[in-house]
Amino acid sequence: MIDVCLLGTGGMMPLPERWLSALLIRSEGHTVLIDCGEGTQISWRYTGWSFRDLDTILLTHLHADHVAGLPGVLFSLAFAEREETVRVIGPQGTRRIVAALRTIVPALPFSVEVLELPGSAELNLPGGLHLRALPVAHRVPCLAYTLHRPRGRRFDPERARALGVPVLYWRRLQHGESVEIDGRLITPDDVLGPPRRGITVAFVTDTRPTPELPPFVHDADLLICEGMYGDPEMLPRAVERGHMLFHEAAELARAAQVERLWLTHFSPSLTDPETWLPTARTIFPATEIGPVHRTVTLRYRDE
Repeated sequence: MIDVCLLGTGGMMPLPERWLSALLIRSEGHTVLIDCGEGTQISWRYTGWSFRDLDTILLTHLHADHVAGLPGVLFSLAFAEREETVRVIGPQGTRRIVAALRTIVPALPFSVEVLELPGSAELNLPGGLHLRALPVAHRVPCLAYTLHRPRGRRFDPERARALGVPVLYWRRLQHGESVEIDGRLITPDDVLGPPRRGITVAFVTDTRPTPELPPFVHDADLLICEGMYGDPEMLPRAVERGHMLFHEAAELARAAQVERLWLTHFSPSLTDPETWLPTARTIFPATEIGPVHRTVTLRYRDE
């Protein structure tokens, strides 16, 4: 399973009861933070989630409302007695920004490793998560992310017994290793069922719709996507500033056939996002406004 918690849903500037962009994802005791707007560590303290478990910080882009909270988060990690390395991943320029922000938190009990992604990329993260990144259409280099937790194929003990595989070899086969028994090679395909669907969370913000986005987030269990503006009359401003409207996020969710959509990253001018929720639900019924601290546990669909 994967736990997801929205720490912040605002864009541009923090407002009362609306913290800036930030999302927590937890898997197998490891936590990933996506974006780190001003005040993220304060919002985090309302959740009860441990700071110490944070391994990875993903930055979508380097505007202040997505990175200015980094010193406070690192400081909070230090006081949570974390000593293991923390990795910060983001677009090109991330190393320079992290170095600048760290001038006010220079002494930490853990090392900070920075990885810049030149564009599309894939890599494995702690907690059994697989990260994919996709460049999107904003005014500066910006990345959308998916975090996928794969699921192993089901082990068939009856097939293993029929092949005469001793129990002591079962675990090795379950983990993809072939074994030799009495001169016979037994492969995982001999005792494992078909591939099974995993769990995917997608995070898309600060972008116009692009043709690459629907296949990138296809079939996600949860798509968290910006809805900077609700009113369709705000389209010229959205185009100018590289953002999406509610109905555009809903169209993305529908095209990608995701399970559910949380709208987030609201403009300060959007004082009541609920007003425009029906506009999105007309297009994609499983749309919700993502309030601060909304938390969900995503499980494999057949559990």
